[in-house]
Amino acid sequence: MPHLPRPALNLRHPVHVTLRVQPGIGYLRAQRRARILLEAFRAANERDGMQVVDYVILGNHLHLIVEAEGKQALSRGMQRLLIRIAMRLNSLQNRRGGVFADRYHAHILRTPREAARAVRYLRDNYRKHTYEQVAPQWHDELCRRIARPWTWLLKTAPP
Repeated sequence: MPHLPRPALNLRHPVHVTLRVQPGIGYLRAQRRARILLEAFRAANERDGMQVVDYVILGNHLHLIVEAEGKQALSRGMQRLLIRIAMRLNSLQNRRGGVFADRYHAHILRTPREAARAVRYLRDNYRKHTYEQVAPQWHDELCRRIARPWTWLLKTAPP
């Protein structure tokens, strides 16, 4: 992703964030890697300024719906989150170096429809991309809402 300035962020708007890991990091849905990611999300929510509201963990990337108090809070919060994840995943594999393939991709959700579609996209993403046959009533355990939303847009979007 080019290093262009990110758009201004308003406290009222959540952000859909996508993070892709480099080849060789491993399958993120594996039990130990998923536990590392969940602990990092919870730790990020304990700090002020940014919170991870919804997440889905896929094989080689993550989708998050994040709320932040502003552009700088999002930037700093994502830096903390990415460093925590990278250090833990590198430690798990006894390796050094970069973990993420690129900068995080952020899309600001500005309308109720956009927020609802983003939440639905996270909820149905694994079902859409898996090669397995998944039952209609099946619920992905690695796709959840982990925080109470601050913004009206996410409060009205179905979890």
